[in-house]
Amino acid sequence: MATSDTSSTPSIFHTLIDGSHILHHHGVLDAYGHLSVRHPEKTNTFLMPRNMAPALMSSRADIVEYWVEDASPVDPNSPPGYVERFIHSEIYKRYPEIHSVIHSHSPALLPFTITGVELRPCVHMGGFLGNRVPKFDIAEFYSEEDVRDLLIRNQRLGKSLSACFSEGSGNSCHSVVLMRGHGFTVIGGGIEECVFRAIYTAENARVQTASLTLQLAAGTAPLKDGEALYYLQDSELLAATQMTRWSVMRPWNLWVRETEANKLYINNA
Repeated sequence: MATSDTSSTPSIFHTLIDGSHILHHHGVLDAYGHLSVRHPEKTNTFLMPRNMAPALMSSRADIVEYWVEDASPVDPNSPPGYVERFIHSEIYKRYPEIHSVIHSHSPALLPFTITGVELRPCVHMGGFLGNRVPKFDIAEFYSEEDVRDLLIRNQRLGKSLSACFSEGSGNSCHSVVLMRGHGFTVIGGGIEECVFRAIYTAENARVQTASLTLQLAAGTAPLKDGEALYYLQDSELLAATQMTRWSVMRPWNLWVRETEANKLYINNA
């Protein structure tokens, strides 16, 4: 078996598959990228898909259980997993309050990883923590023996990425970190919140890109002194984040129905 099984946790497998299907349906994941969840009963392990396209997950056999400590499979006979599972293990290790992680290569975010333009919350549905999104440049953390392909291939690189979510503080203070030339990683208190944040982070990026393009084409002056756009005010961020937390099941239930109605997605977990 790819995962350990307990009678009280069958729904987590189904939810993990639903989340992966939803992220593909919304273009956050394609053949690459991954969603994981901390095991609901064993906080020292986490669950994530085997090495496959997220849209094609369909059963518990597609899910592998890993140790948080070193991202090794609990069952040595598990099918091959993602190389970048160290993104997930090091975040779970550093932040006990985090229970779900997504890594994505969404094209909506990539321009913000390779330019000097900061990704900032400009619409209320973003679910950001903090008024700016930090950027991780793996080139600053390579060792001589590392394969320089931008992938988080080991615990050391995963640990460096995980630190960006707190920037020196104990708890996570950012919900999103950009990865130079690679994509972004999102964290959340559960699968539903994490999926919500990933989808609306991409939406926020598209809104910001369109707004900057429109403003440049129109030749209009900034709406606020010293800023190209009128972003959310610092005083609005906490309330906006809290709003997304209490309303997250509304879009989640819609997204589940959308994927259930699409014959591409199969969930027998």
